[in-house]
Amino acid sequence: MKKYFEQLRPMERRLVVGVAVVLVLVLNAVFIWPHFKDWGALRHRLDQARSDLDRNQKASAQIPALTAEVKKFESEGQFVAPEDQGINFMRTIQLQSAQSGVQLQNTSRQITHTNDAFFVEQIENISVLATEEQLVDFLYKLGSGASMIRVRDLELQPDAPRQRLNANIRLVASFQKNPPAASAAKTSTAKAK
Repeated sequence: MKKYFEQLRPMERRLVVGVAVVLVLVLNAVFIWPHFKDWGALRHRLDQARSDLDRNQKASAQIPALTAEVKKFESEGQFVAPEDQGINFMRTIQLQSAQSGVQLQNTSRQITHTNDAFFVEQIENISVLATEEQLVDFLYKLGSGASMIRVRDLELQPDAPRQRLNANIRLVASFQKNPPAASAAKTSTAKAK
């Protein structure tokens, strides 16, 4: 190639070098320059993958602590047998309404949801008649006790003489789905005796 290039006249050499430069520029324009932005996209994907890896490693490092916390929560609280859950729920509502001076006017049929891995939900719709103070006291004490009862929906309207409130309340109680291992062992030994 060098021998061929030396045989060319100066004008022909310039022409060959010019054609080579143009060819290199055209090849760069077609194949290389459009892919310069790919480097930025690749770097962005690499940074994203590194941040995902870091987040996943931090989350997996928390697994032992979270497992211990789940076991702690499973062993806390009282276990209510599934057949007694509805009775216990209604008894708690009636007891608290009597203590707070709230009149239970109407109750509905209880609905049970078992979609949660740890809890069974009992839902009860009730209608009550009370003053503001009595209603607040009733709802506060109902949610603050050892029972896991909370208000999901609340509708308020005044009664006819406008001295009390009519309230339609949807209460939800959460009960442990399975007994903790310690209480299950106690109940099985108690049955054996």
